[in-house]
Amino acid sequence: MPKAKGKNRRQKYSYNVNRKRLYRSARRRAAPRIACSHIRHAWDSSKSVAQNLAEMGLAADPNKAVPIPKKKLAVSAPGWGGSCAACFPPWLHNVSVLCLEMEYEASLPEKKSNTLSRDLIDYVWYMIQNHGENYKEMARDEKNYYQDTPKQIKRKINVYKNFYPEEYKDFVASLKQEKMDVQ
Repeated sequence: MPKAKGKNRRQKYSYNVNRKRLYRSARRRAAPRIACSHIRHAWDSSKSVAQNLAEMGLAADPNKAVPIPKKKLAVSAPGWGGSCAACFPPWLHNVSVLCLEMEYEASLPEKKSNTLSRDLIDYVWYMIQNHGENYKEMARDEKNYYQDTPKQIKRKINVYKNFYPEEYKDFVASLKQEKMDVQ
């Protein structure tokens, strides 16, 4: 297939490129950052991947580490339970400290990271404070910037109730207290 005309010009040096940044980004892409801190600290760059993983007690190739058995075994195989030492087959009893650290870290309870945005919380508070349980009134409110329908507003309030049930109860109780004080 013939080349397009005028495409065989020599490359000109680009003065607008930051060569230092280009070199750094190329190095970063060539050797990616290991996400697991335990593995990252135990990694020896002078050794191969297979050697590093074998030293840590991890398998480089899962097919070689745990081969598929020829016969079908019973549903619950003995020795494949609780600890890290038991999760390896008998020929891989070289359990390292790294494996135990990773197992301990995995057994820790996970922190709840899901939460609602501050804007949504303020929006729900404003609507409940000014309109109570009247969703049609909320839909006509000037602060309903996204033009939510009454059902959408009700859903947002229910999401807030599910995320923060204690805070919602306290908020509604304080509103009732304010109404009592006004009367």
